[in-house]
Amino acid sequence: MGRRNTVERLVVVVVFDRVDLLDVTGAPEVFSLLRRELDGPTGYRVLIAAETLDPVTTSAGVRVLPDTTFGDLAGRGIDTVIVPGAVSVDEYRRVAALVDPEVVRRVAELAPRARRVASVCVGAHILAAAGLLDGKRATTHWSTAAQLAAEHPEIEVDADPIFIRDGEVWTGAGISSCLDLALALVAEDFGEALAQKVARQLVVYLKRPGGQSQFSVPLEPVSTTKRVDELRHHITEHLTEPLTVADLAESLHIGDRQLTRIFKQELGTTPAAYVEAARVEAARNRLETADDTLARVASTCGFGTTDTLTRAFRRSLGITPGEYRQRFRIG
Repeated sequence: MGRRNTVERLVVVVVFDRVDLLDVTGAPEVFSLLRRELDGPTGYRVLIAAETLDPVTTSAGVRVLPDTTFGDLAGRGIDTVIVPGAVSVDEYRRVAALVDPEVVRRVAELAPRARRVASVCVGAHILAAAGLLDGKRATTHWSTAAQLAAEHPEIEVDADPIFIRDGEVWTGAGISSCLDLALALVAEDFGEALAQKVARQLVVYLKRPGGQSQFSVPLEPVSTTKRVDELRHHITEHLTEPLTVADLAESLHIGDRQLTRIFKQELGTTPAAYVEAARVEAARNRLETADDTLARVASTCGFGTTDTLTRAFRRSLGITPGEYRQRFRIG
């Protein structure tokens, strides 16, 4: 069992119509599992707060019953405010964050009374509209990062990390990163050892560092042409081959310049950068699930040598392959 802590921290999760369901439930689930590792009724008390006590319909169609209203929270001491997000998707599958001015007003009222504020996924757009990210570094889901940067040039938007802490304001990236962020909050409040025990109950990695990239090759936007799909498939199936620009161009029966232009326009990167990212992704999977030596991983994923593998990991993830395996090994 963990150390005894007599402080019960009040966490307020803001909800509103069309909010993403996992954004709402992820952090409370992490906090609830903490109780199993403590010696008594300690840890966090979570309240779901909305404008009224009427059911709130989430983006998944599941209705959530609020515990309290924003008005009823007046005068209560709040440890943490968690702000989920919501998105709209148009006919062209373009994603945009939804920002309700009334929700922004309520968050702006709650924030000064809390020790810290955290957003989940596109909830960062609500924090931004409330002025809570001015002059700060922040992240959000990669699909709306450009929108956040364009609408709020006063914010240093970094679309890469899975979460960022700037002072007492935390911002998380993709929806599942709410678990990473919540575990980081637990670690700050109760220590790394307890956070690790909670992570084991969740059967998730601990700890994915906040600076780890939220991007991976399979998460890139869906290609707009069959030719690009074929190109990406060719790369993943031939990682141990040279995969130079000439090799890739030949596989598509096009010229080198046309291939480079396709990468820039369709995938927003260079052929060399994409190939390295694909190899890093394959190596990550091997390090997580297999007992291969680093030399074997380097060979089977197309890096050739462990030195090349290590340099690629440092560039992409900021850690060595050995450190990655130690943190994220499954089983």
